[in-house]
Amino acid sequence: MDSFRGVRTAVIVGAGVAGLTAATALARGGWQVEIAELGPSAATSGWGLCLTGPSLRALDELGLADACLAEGYGMSTITHVDVDGEPAGEVELPRLIGARRPAMAGIARPVLHRVLHAEAERCGVVVRYGVTAVAVDQEGELVRVRLSDGTDRRVALLVGADGIRSSTRGLLGLEASLGFHGQMVWRALVPRPSWATGIHQFAGKAHTAGLVPLSSEQAYVFLTENGVERSVLPDAELAPRLRDLLDTFPGRVEEIRSLVSASESVVRRPVHTALLEGVWNRGNAVVIGDAAHAPAPQMASGAALAIEDGLVLAQEVGRHESVGAGLQAFVSRRAPRCRTLVETSVAIIGLEQARRHQEAYPLADACHRLMAEPA
Repeated sequence: MDSFRGVRTAVIVGAGVAGLTAATALARGGWQVEIAELGPSAATSGWGLCLTGPSLRALDELGLADACLAEGYGMSTITHVDVDGEPAGEVELPRLIGARRPAMAGIARPVLHRVLHAEAERCGVVVRYGVTAVAVDQEGELVRVRLSDGTDRRVALLVGADGIRSSTRGLLGLEASLGFHGQMVWRALVPRPSWATGIHQFAGKAHTAGLVPLSSEQAYVFLTENGVERSVLPDAELAPRLRDLLDTFPGRVEEIRSLVSASESVVRRPVHTALLEGVWNRGNAVVIGDAAHAPAPQMASGAALAIEDGLVLAQEVGRHESVGAGLQAFVSRRAPRCRTLVETSVAIIGLEQARRHQEAYPLADACHRLMAEPA
């Protein structure tokens, strides 16, 4: 996919949420787009995620919100439960895509990936698996990209959407240190209880837990474990250990704990954050999504930022005369919003660790409402 001056061509590194959304949005604007994905075809990690209102709003602009709602589970409330198992309040989130559609949706990661991948291919995006970028050079108004299979591309735009440990970020000379905050997050895929029609968050005496519906049949349990070092446990120990951690919670968590007992899908990951200071681009190459800003999961908004990035990137390079000017406008438009969300997620971690849940809840609510403003 070699390019020449004036032709709108792009290589995107990474076929995750940010990369696929950016590819579709660019292709809709007349760009020829190729994605280089290091992983194997259709490999998607993780059990589920929440498409918050900003996610659905951006997806709706691409005509994909209804497909995600049909495949996922629409909801509009977050119920907070205190350490005694009693309701501590319910937050009704703003419905950003119309009063008759939900405020957010839980969805399985493989399902979201399938929706985004199918639309990208329908728009003519070429996805190549088992390859990534290994060298990048700016050549005038073009970017020369050397791929790991030894081939070169000369394109008008390079987008690094390869996650929190982005190698593209390093190739561009951009540095973002990963922050570990003394938490490990657990997730387990379980049958959805009939009472789980929205997100439930449970405050604990040592940890926090919750439940997010993914479909009419499935949900995922999450637990954020405080005061721990990064470590790896054998797979056989995951479900029993998660059950033990949930045992300290009263009320409806007892039912969740019994569901975990039957789950064969349990994962445990360190809670990391990352935020690029200063520019996100070098010449006509830019990083987006978790490669530029990775919030902690407490705000359930990493996917929202990634999807918004893809859409806004296409808007800005489409409305400016040069790619460089478009990228500068993109970063100026996105950086303050993403910084606010990452920093808020870190503040919530501190409040959780201090057991100050009654302060964490309104902070999260205020940030959700701020993110409801236009991207």
